[in-house]
Amino acid sequence: MINKENKTGSVLVIGGGIAGMQASLDLSDAGFKVYLVEDSPAIGGKMAQLDKTFPTNDCSMCIMSPRLVDVAGNLNIKLLTTTEVMGVDGEPGNFRVSVRRKPRYIDISRCTGCGDCASVCPVEMSDEFNMGLSKRKAVYKPFAQAVPGAFAIDKKGTSPCKAGCPLNISVQGYVALIAQGKYKEALDLIKRENPFPGICGRVCNHPCETECMRGKVDQPIAIASLKRFVADWERRGEMENGKWKMENGKERGEGRTNGRRVAIIGSGPAGLTAARDLALSGYHVTVFEKLPVAGGMMRVGIPDYRLPQAIIQSEIDAILATGVELKLNTSVDSIDSLKAQGFEAVMVAIGAHVNKGMNIPGEDMNGVMPGVSFLRDVNIGNKVDVQKNISRGDAERDVNIGNKIDISGKRVAVVGGGNVAIDAARIAVRLGAKEVSIIYRRSRDEMPADLHEITAAEEEGIKLHLLANPTSIIGKEPTPNPSQEGNRVVGVKCIRMELGEPDSSGRKKPVPIKGSEFVI
Repeated sequence: MINKENKTGSVLVIGGGIAGMQASLDLSDAGFKVYLVEDSPAIGGKMAQLDKTFPTNDCSMCIMSPRLVDVAGNLNIKLLTTTEVMGVDGEPGNFRVSVRRKPRYIDISRCTGCGDCASVCPVEMSDEFNMGLSKRKAVYKPFAQAVPGAFAIDKKGTSPCKAGCPLNISVQGYVALIAQGKYKEALDLIKRENPFPGICGRVCNHPCETECMRGKVDQPIAIASLKRFVADWERRGEMENGKWKMENGKERGEGRTNGRRVAIIGSGPAGLTAARDLALSGYHVTVFEKLPVAGGMMRVGIPDYRLPQAIIQSEIDAILATGVELKLNTSVDSIDSLKAQGFEAVMVAIGAHVNKGMNIPGEDMNGVMPGVSFLRDVNIGNKVDVQKNISRGDAERDVNIGNKIDISGKRVAVVGGGNVAIDAARIAVRLGAKEVSIIYRRSRDEMPADLHEITAAEEEGIKLHLLANPTSIIGKEPTPNPSQEGNRVVGVKCIRMELGEPDSSGRKKPVPIKGSEFVI
């Protein structure tokens, strides 16, 4: 039964075509408040796309434009563009309608419709208004007489490359800017989320390229190389003043500070990124680093031939220029001690520096070195005696700087198939090892290391012992004479493996083959 006493006195019109506009004007003249809902950025509907109307062959826009003006200027009509009706309930005279308004990404109250944004927009798309026969910019106005007259951006969701990026960087955005020669704008877009474009451009395994739709046609866009290009362009000083600028022209870090202090433990990528973002937000940030160098695993876990130290330092310096304070060779005993120093918040970003062992006999012999520690010691110049053992729990080991590792003329075996194993093997070659072998329990296809790194290792003469797993480390017995070498590695006992059913990682599980033991 209709409740005549609870009528709302307003009307919802769905659809902003010629019929919806005329209905809205008629209802407004009758005294109703009208809500005109249209899912596109402008009203006008299909008639706006026509050149002539049937059967009079009159100009469509000549007939429709007065209606557009009338609707836009009618105070009783509220336009709800980029809006969808999600549901209707209630009864005649007292309906309740749920609507969802999509973002326009342009502030209608501030847009003058001048079109300057479209003139500099680097992205072109098919023009739906012209049935895809021409192109329009990503920021656009459907047609010249559109109401509202503000521009809009239609986002079709998240691009595959952006979804594949762990940092959720607008990959398609900076690629388009680079294609237009707008390198500074591209770098600004990258650095909103990632302060290490030069580093990531060199060592990132670029999952964005795996998701790139262009790869379904021929080859994916070289996204990582493009990122490296603009980072190197800045580092060479080709950007204005050679510095990253804010929109207002001030250097990053020159803004106001709020006086609040934040401590960050660890100067790896996470810690430094957080430090930069906090500093740009006005906080006084202090980063505490136990090692003598900043950068975390990207500084001490990646070989110099893959990631030059100068690149790392230049990008760290850019972060420090924002006002971040860095304290090296400084251990933090407790969170309470930091709070006692006046820090209001603490971020723990200590990374994963502890090694993972094999848990096999002989692992404690002299000459057995965990891969992560080996890479770290090479990168920061620690003295590591290959005749001595480095325990797995070496994250607390004292650091002695200034000496180099000497494995020249020695035979080296590396266990594992990941990037750490490949890096350790290739470093051993560069340090003069006589022979380097990689022992991996699965096949080459299952190696988690980057394919180009595996190929490079093979080209450098590194032997791959695949489908083999160490069962024990063989060593010489200690000798009475301290001057003679003893209790040190002389070989690795292994067993052949075969691949079984996939395990939790999705790779085929290696299964030992009985009676297939051998020694390397």
